[in-house]
Amino acid sequence: MGQQLDNELEMYKRISASSSNHPGRSAVRELLDSFDIAGPDGSHRCLVHPPLWESMWTFLNRNPVRRLPPVVLAVTLRRLFLALDYLHTECNVIHTDIKGDNIMFGIYDDSVFASFEEEELSDPTPRKEVDSRTIYISRELRKPKDYGAPVLCDFGSAVTGDVEHCEDIQPDIYRAPEVILEAPWSYKVDIWNVGCMIWDIFEGRHMFTGHDPEFQKYRSRAHLAEIIALLGQPPSKVLEAGKASHKFFTDTGDFRNDIELPGRTSLAEQEVSLQGERKEMFLAMMNRMLQWDPANRASAKELAEDPWITAYL
Repeated sequence: MGQQLDNELEMYKRISASSSNHPGRSAVRELLDSFDIAGPDGSHRCLVHPPLWESMWTFLNRNPVRRLPPVVLAVTLRRLFLALDYLHTECNVIHTDIKGDNIMFGIYDDSVFASFEEEELSDPTPRKEVDSRTIYISRELRKPKDYGAPVLCDFGSAVTGDVEHCEDIQPDIYRAPEVILEAPWSYKVDIWNVGCMIWDIFEGRHMFTGHDPEFQKYRSRAHLAEIIALLGQPPSKVLEAGKASHKFFTDTGDFRNDIELPGRTSLAEQEVSLQGERKEMFLAMMNRMLQWDPANRASAKELAEDPWITAYL
């Protein structure tokens, strides 16, 4: 955790040193300050941020249908893609860990902070002393009248994009093909990541699970089998770039028979929230992100102006 916080601080320093005029700057969580505090197990790094409300994942869990309405998704994606364009082009930063927990809503209603202070004064938080330290029970903020704009948070796993990367990254089910195949990867892993996350927050289910029936857990071969069922066989250039491709594919590019391929499917068959032209536009946007070859994925800047998103703005 300490190393992750050190990395996050370095990423925030890089972000702070970049242009503040980019429209995506305000869509990235700001770092106000940092300090170290001594504890019984050594020094602990602390980061100071402006207060935010709750994560998108928490917001979804309070919604009975566990899906974002189209207009909320469009606004969120617009902000997210602006944030990624800023990170990719101005800061040379790859996030690598985009998920509902790392997108948080701001707070426009400052009265929640005044109420928090008043409640603490009138009814102090329960506390106890343990080994000369004071431990407090957390006090939750009241629900604000107005939510703020979503911002991208958590740069503990972020890396710089100006060097070659082949290391393992991303939540399992959001992992890009080039990461699974141990090929060099760069900024476009974030684009694949967003495409998979959209299915969770808009369709209410995972696009890929990677669940291997033999081992009863996530395995890369099961994940690749699901991607093949959706996108077809990978291009030869993608396989040639991967150090681990031989584990899953033959020399002729055929998927090894270690696991049965799921039946062929399509995004159009799986998408159930939209109809007509809006559905076609949504699927076109998804196809711009979910490509075997990173070079064929749209950039964050291009996706921020995608017709499906702008139709709701």
